[in-house]
Amino acid sequence: MSAQQMLKVFVTRRIPQEGMKILQKAGMCNLSVWDSDEPVPRAELLKGVAGAHGLLCLLSDKIDAEVLDAAGPNLKVISTLSVGFDHLAIDEIKKRGIRVGYTPDVLTDATAELTVALLLATCRRLPEGVEEVKNGGWSTWKPLWLCGYGLSGSTVGVIGLGRIGLAIARRLKPFGVKRLLYTGRQPKPQAQEIDGEYVPLDTLVRGSDFVVVSCSLTPDTQGLCDKTFFSKMKKTSIFINTSRGAVVNQEDLFGALSSGQIAAAGLDVTTPEPLPTDHPLLTLKNCVVLPHIGSATYSTRGVMSELTANNLLAGLTGSEMPSELKL
Repeated sequence: MSAQQMLKVFVTRRIPQEGMKILQKAGMCNLSVWDSDEPVPRAELLKGVAGAHGLLCLLSDKIDAEVLDAAGPNLKVISTLSVGFDHLAIDEIKKRGIRVGYTPDVLTDATAELTVALLLATCRRLPEGVEEVKNGGWSTWKPLWLCGYGLSGSTVGVIGLGRIGLAIARRLKPFGVKRLLYTGRQPKPQAQEIDGEYVPLDTLVRGSDFVVVSCSLTPDTQGLCDKTFFSKMKKTSIFINTSRGAVVNQEDLFGALSSGQIAAAGLDVTTPEPLPTDHPLLTLKNCVVLPHIGSATYSTRGVMSELTANNLLAGLTGSEMPSELKL
């Protein structure tokens, strides 16, 4: 393909080499990359996307009407290296006939593993234990020191039994969970494999020892976990969120944790991200906060990068994408 025919592609971040190699090998892209591990500044994004035929972006890049206007009429495809797409102005994108690729499925296992790890770290107070070892707080064996809560014989409630929710439930079941409740828009046939019981949200919140949030961010789920929600939970219950930060009212969560309304919380997602270091949640011993690392295994990020590149190339050539968001 001649230089004149090369299609301009703007990549908003340094991504795993697996994806970059695919784009380079295709021989049809004039690649412009914001070559940094840090997000592209807004001004650079608007400049970089000008005249682009394809845009490869991340969850942290707000792709709104201003960005689409800056790109101009050449833009055929947006490929996001994420399963979430709440950073994309979907209505605007649809109006302009731009195709969107994303990366569901490939990060399911990694996110489910991280969720279980976070749940165990929170309920068994592992970060507190590590800190006590480091600061000299470990003196002798004490019957009630650093006691937490176990999964054996417990009731776990999963809000959103999609791909990731089901994968979490599969992994928790062998720990001796007695009942597995779930809620969502409708019962899921696949819940049978984990003996999942479909119940109203209120029943799940009141009856669960562990509440795991694994739903999409929608107008219905925005701020779902608020003061009323936490007030219905058991005082001994653990709250885990690895979905989207905006599903939780963080002020209300802080209130529930600091007052003893619930026992503890583990979060891999927050609002905003990163969470400011002076945020009240970070002052609490019973709140474990991770820096949104649900999909952070080398293999998963590599596969995500490959899929994102292949989605982009398919969008540029007008062929079928491996994973296209149906607008």
